[in-house]
Amino acid sequence: MEIPVYVAITGLNHYYGTSFLKPGQLVQLIKDPDNPYDQEAIRVEIPPIGKIGYVANSIYTVPKGCRSAGRIYDSFEHQVGGIVRFVIKDTVIVELTPKSEEVFIINLITDVTFSRK
Repeated sequence: MEIPVYVAITGLNHYYGTSFLKPGQLVQLIKDPDNPYDQEAIRVEIPPIGKIGYVANSIYTVPKGCRSAGRIYDSFEHQVGGIVRFVIKDTVIVELTPKSEEVFIINLITDVTFSRK
């Protein structure tokens, strides 16, 4: 039995915030080697919305019990799936799901809009 690996998403307020995120949602964690601020940056995306934040990689942003982007960077080739497990104020905790097949079902709702903050 494998031990679950958790990461925190940071920078959410620079994109869409956390109000639309719910436990059980699927996300994609994608290496971002061209990031000018962090050579081990991992961006977090939700198709079709796009980038919603980054995996925390600082002692100030990685909650206890979570791994930093630097600790997981070499554990996958280009991208890995994840499931939102907790949404607490401006912090989102994601469990990595490296062996799961990524399937995204898009349900179109006409009265929902996403705005950048």
